[in-house]
Amino acid sequence: MIIDAHLDLATNALAYNRDLTQPVALLRERERALDYTDHPDRGRGTVALPELRRGGVGLVFATIIARVDDPKTGTSSVRLPGWHSPAQAWADGQRQVAWYREMERQGEMVKISDRAGLDSHVTQWEGADHETKPVGYVLALEGADSIVGLDHLHRYYAQGLRSVGPAHFGPGRYAAGTGSGGGGLTPAGRELLREMETLRILLDVTHLTDEGFFEALELYGGPVIASHQNCRALVPGQRQFSDDQIRQVIARGGVLGGALDAWMLHPGYVRGTDDPRQLDIRLERVVDHLDHVCQLAGNCDHVGIGSDLDGLFGTEQSPCDLDTIADLRHLDAILARRGYARVDREKVLSGNWMRVLGAVLGGD
Repeated sequence: MIIDAHLDLATNALAYNRDLTQPVALLRERERALDYTDHPDRGRGTVALPELRRGGVGLVFATIIARVDDPKTGTSSVRLPGWHSPAQAWADGQRQVAWYREMERQGEMVKISDRAGLDSHVTQWEGADHETKPVGYVLALEGADSIVGLDHLHRYYAQGLRSVGPAHFGPGRYAAGTGSGGGGLTPAGRELLREMETLRILLDVTHLTDEGFFEALELYGGPVIASHQNCRALVPGQRQFSDDQIRQVIARGGVLGGALDAWMLHPGYVRGTDDPRQLDIRLERVVDHLDHVCQLAGNCDHVGIGSDLDGLFGTEQSPCDLDTIADLRHLDAILARRGYARVDREKVLSGNWMRVLGAVLGGD
């Protein structure tokens, strides 16, 4: 079973009006027939539940993302749409939770929020026939803006939330994120991390500024991950982590998930202009990033997959040898060609994420 530590499934289903119970080919055909032009990836999507099953991706970290856009909050080179109040963002987050719950009711997905549920799901996914098995999901928050107050964090936790990334793009209520003009955690962000530690929620340091990253690690004593994070040594830019930051995650026993977005795989990639095929951006590139982390660590214990393949882009911004998320399975052969033993490939594909989940769900 493959684990993908970052998918925006509810965002795709609701913001894009995609019925993810249908195959990717049908979703593409429908969007082309309707001549949708509102997003660059229309007719080019790569993620749906049938393809997850076909690729053996049996467990995902499934996000809630609901931003608050306050133009008075700092300066930013990135400005993405957001709600005008935390209450609206919370309501949007609850809409996304409702979609995951409906997928559970239909038998398409199953929530993983404790160790017994994780063990049962792994047992169910043993063997080769995955066509009718539910995809397991760990509820994750990308950007904490929708947490109106600490009581709302507890309400999210009761709904199954087990991972929180305080930041996203631009300024945030709890932390500055990618593209911000600077800054780290806000006072509310520091309080949030303290409360997360009491609940033993995973801290996802993806999207934090450098300042916020080091501040968060100093303050937070619980388990740490970077769900979809590549290496600055290979692709310069603040969206990637420096070797020092990677070493800090390693020292905390954390895991970094290799992301498949082309602009995180090729230096100087221009979104909306460059073509992954012309630049020959292949799955091999993400293995370069995984290997770089492994060389820094001296082992294979701190990398996994955090594809972000439905993160508002499709085949126009994915490795050119990937058609759908089912092709994540080809990473195994690439790792094998690069000399990775089977036991280490299993760590990369699922074992390392299983370990950090054990830290928050109970058990070793």
